[in-house]
Amino acid sequence: MKMKNKFLLTTLLVSSVAFANTAITEKEVAEAQKKWSECIVEIGKSTPETAKTTALNCINKLYAYDNGGVLFKPTKAAEKQFRDDKDSALSYFVKGEIKEDDGFALQPWSNVRFDNSKTLIDSDSAISMGNYYFTDANTNKEVKVEYTFGYIKDKDGNLKINLHHSSLPYSKKD
Repeated sequence: MKMKNKFLLTTLLVSSVAFANTAITEKEVAEAQKKWSECIVEIGKSTPETAKTTALNCINKLYAYDNGGVLFKPTKAAEKQFRDDKDSALSYFVKGEIKEDDGFALQPWSNVRFDNSKTLIDSDSAISMGNYYFTDANTNKEVKVEYTFGYIKDKDGNLKINLHHSSLPYSKKD
């Protein structure tokens, strides 16, 4: 009986260490949002020759396309509303194969500011929802956009976006 209890205790300890390594924190979510904001600004500052490479690096670094997939609904997408692969995400950010795309991240934007309404963390996943504000680099005006982002960790412990839904606020017509 003692051996069985010792085994159970060892199993629980190992499980709690594994859980501690995958648990997501609000600080990690804030850091991921900061990295995403910096990527959007960086893409807009890129030259036409380097924008695609910059955007693809950002997608590879920030999104979970290689870690189980991504649910991505960009703000300005009507014909191809959902972007379930890297190529369609890339097209949205910097123009590509999809005709409706005009390169959202090429705007350029000088800043992106997240204002989280709430972040829910469920040990190895997180969902954050709120508004983010994009500052137009040419006019310095902010554009308010609503978002929901979901996060998971990859095998190396890096936070990746596996859900990205973005939309313009509802405008009641009189």
